[in-house]
Amino acid sequence: MSRILRIASALAFGALALAGCERGVPVERPPMNSQQTGYRGTGMVQITNPRIVAPVLARQTFPEPLPAVPADGPTARQVYQNVQVLGDLPVAEFTRTMLAITAWIAPAEGCNYCHNPQNLAEDAKYTKVVARRMIEMTQRVNVDYTKHHNGTGVTCWTCHRGNAVPAGVWFTALPNKRSAGLIGDDAGQNIAAATVGWTSLPYDPFTPYLSGKADPDIRVYGPTALPGANRHSIKQAEHTYGLMMHMSGALGVNCTFCHNTNSFASWDGPVQRVNAWYGIRMVGDLNANYMKPLTDKFPASRRGPGGDVAKINCTTCHQGVNKPVNGAKMAKDYPALLKVAMVAAAPADMAPDINGLLAKVLFDTGKATLGPQGEDAVKNAAAVLVKSPAVKVAISGFADKTGKPDANLELAKQRAFAVRDALKSAGVAEARITLKKPEFAIGGVESDARRVEINAAK
Repeated sequence: MSRILRIASALAFGALALAGCERGVPVERPPMNSQQTGYRGTGMVQITNPRIVAPVLARQTFPEPLPAVPADGPTARQVYQNVQVLGDLPVAEFTRTMLAITAWIAPAEGCNYCHNPQNLAEDAKYTKVVARRMIEMTQRVNVDYTKHHNGTGVTCWTCHRGNAVPAGVWFTALPNKRSAGLIGDDAGQNIAAATVGWTSLPYDPFTPYLSGKADPDIRVYGPTALPGANRHSIKQAEHTYGLMMHMSGALGVNCTFCHNTNSFASWDGPVQRVNAWYGIRMVGDLNANYMKPLTDKFPASRRGPGGDVAKINCTTCHQGVNKPVNGAKMAKDYPALLKVAMVAAAPADMAPDINGLLAKVLFDTGKATLGPQGEDAVKNAAAVLVKSPAVKVAISGFADKTGKPDANLELAKQRAFAVRDALKSAGVAEARITLKKPEFAIGGVESDARRVEINAAK
């Protein structure tokens, strides 16, 4: 009889324990939501848990813009000393923008977080030096990466949300080598890690793909047969899947948000996959050209365990939703953040850790000659390269998918030749230039498909 009582007690305890589980009491917890995003029966469904989503959505707020100010008067550079960015703004608009940035990043510390109140022109605080470059980075995103954010724009609030350090940043993971004992080296994986959705996938998916490599080779399916130079093996795919797990958590979505479940390799699916393609390259560019060059500016206490600077990933901006701050057009009320910021504008002592997409040159349909936009893009790229003699470039020519494939690939090649010749004319030695195999652009029939990319790498 006592055995029966013990079993009954155990069952009762189990029932009470299960009552506390997520789906244990459906009356008190809202049901899961499902949204069909593709054809029935193909698994194209987004599943969300309202109880988890609600607090995430509640955090997607944006402060009311500061009142507009007169657009005339002397410029900030004429009034203040040592104004290296935004100096062309009228002093009233400059002050308004600075007050907004202070509220976005250091509301408690105020202006003193970056400035010496006894001498505002002084550069003694590292936060002031870093802030300049971050303003330029924000401008770069707003101007050059509209393909990713679709024109909504970003501000410092997008990442910082009232904190001096954004909540979503990453450092390169240190190797965990153990040569002795039964456990041995973990090979960078086999540990349930938050970075990859608590799976045992490689727990540093950021270094391979978001560090600013000229070609972040994230492909899973190889374009040629193994063996040989094709590195798209199952082992390689694990790193790709690790980054995909990160992106899923960062955006609060599942795989079907970007992929066509009929064929995950197909680009004939949700437009979000193309947006993600641009996003991966954008993050790599920002890390290589804006974050890494600032490493020595940060004190040791602000760097990672390996001494590297904090870097950007998808969580930095998205913070749990597929559109940061629910798609609010954040930058429109601060025109100073919508201006062009070229890599060449970096201070001389920081400039050239250049290691990513340096320029994108667009072409008219059926043409391989540089237009005004192309000439400006090559000129700016060449200016950076002349200042950085150790940097080499790889030029990739693209064509859209209309017309005959052979003719289009030849057109893409001629476009690459045109950019190469323009760089040479601007003073870049031919030995520093590598021409890559021409390709069809992912974007299909659009102006961005007819382009040449200038990718820099040391």
